[in-house]
Amino acid sequence: MKAIVSVIGKDNVGIIAKVSAYLSEIGGNIEDISQTLMQGYFVMIALVDFNKAEVHFAEIEKHFEEMGKKLGLSIRLQREEIFNAMHRI
Repeated sequence: MKAIVSVIGKDNVGIIAKVSAYLSEIGGNIEDISQTLMQGYFVMIALVDFNKAEVHFAEIEKHFEEMGKKLGLSIRLQREEIFNAMHRI
């Protein structure tokens, strides 16, 4: 399964490192990533392959929600097929 991870919030040192370290720990592989700063706000979107992940989707969502609260960020996880369906013209 592939999913989109989006991260939005005030910029701070180590955001990409923390998110990517967790993904690596559970066996997630970042296939594509884009990030930018918009007037002090950090915005990142990544396509992640979870085919070798050692935890279930719901657990990953919960972990990202908790991580987001701790870091003052919005971290969302969405299955690729749902993301694609929502963004069709």
